[in-house]
Amino acid sequence: MYERILEADLVVADISTGNRNAIYELGVRHALRPHTTIIIGEDSNTKIPFDLNHIVIRKYRHLGEDIGASEARRMSNDLTTAIKELLAAQDPRADSPVYTYIPRLQRPGLIPAESVAATTSTRGPALPPPPQPSETHGAMMTLAREAQAREDFATAKSLLGSIVALMKNQSPGRPVDASILQQLALVTYKSKQPTALEALRDACAILATLEPDTTNDTETLGLWGAVHKRLWQLTGDRTSLDGAVRALERGFFIRNDYYNGINLGYMLNERALAQTDLAEATADFILARRVRREVCEIAEAWWKQASETGSEQPPDKIYWALVTLAEAALGLGDEDGSKRWFEEAKTLQPPPAKWMIESTETQLANLRDLLKVAAAKGIPLQAPPPPVGRATH
Repeated sequence: MYERILEADLVVADISTGNRNAIYELGVRHALRPHTTIIIGEDSNTKIPFDLNHIVIRKYRHLGEDIGASEARRMSNDLTTAIKELLAAQDPRADSPVYTYIPRLQRPGLIPAESVAATTSTRGPALPPPPQPSETHGAMMTLAREAQAREDFATAKSLLGSIVALMKNQSPGRPVDASILQQLALVTYKSKQPTALEALRDACAILATLEPDTTNDTETLGLWGAVHKRLWQLTGDRTSLDGAVRALERGFFIRNDYYNGINLGYMLNERALAQTDLAEATADFILARRVRREVCEIAEAWWKQASETGSEQPPDKIYWALVTLAEAALGLGDEDGSKRWFEEAKTLQPPPAKWMIESTETQLANLRDLLKVAAAKGIPLQAPPPPVGRATH
């Protein structure tokens, strides 16, 4: 990794999520190379725990779930121009703050390979390079994806478990790729084997190796939240409920997306009903409403951008954006708005899958039940706000 950071002709670093590894690698790059490093980030980003005000960061606008088509084109053009200018410059200006503020610093270089060989020969044989992933690994990944696609989660779990064991045997000192562990955790809890509860606990053990309490990886946080939500529903264990809320809060804060947001709103309502203190329950309901209002802004902005630009979006993505608005409207007391958004989602072409509609109907029914129980317990829900948005036809 360090050699690639040193020798790369150009590096584009996105620091939007505040990922610690990315920030660390950017610092290494700035120490090794005086120029040809471009930094980009979201214009609303407030997550970086370092003072980077003295560094040029090229900004882009993120709509939560993705970047709009027109913004993507603008940013692509800006990056293309910047890259061409950098590579064409005979004596480019330093973009590394290290070389900017220490102008007499000389860039490090690699010593010749012959010198390395002579040095290592006096110290004994060099360690062999780590083995590359085998063809068996690739074939098993393909089979695992196919099994997951046909919802054969038990087979996918077995295959991914074998891949993890293979990787550990090949490189005992190296951590297993996070994306593989995330997939393994997903199919583990979906397999419900040997029981649904044991599968969830096994998935927790897998995700725990990815440090969910401190990670900025939104995929890990989303899975951690989903697993703990189901643990709460199965066991009624309050620590599982709180774990789900914490993970979804952090995921929503980092990614600013409607998926984490709408799930966070629902789990806050769940937690409100579990509170023994009316003030705490009321606070959770108020926070859930605030989150849903943010979700509405994010999802409506995405839907408006997609509609106005005519950009092609996957049908299932459009469906989930619309039913997110339906759920947010319901949670904010706008039953009519909720029905409008859901009807628009159901009339999309091609038609949504039956299971998608059934899943939404179940979720909306569950939310209605939560709100009814809250009202019966005397938790103030406030008067319904103005209708949330307007369905676009």
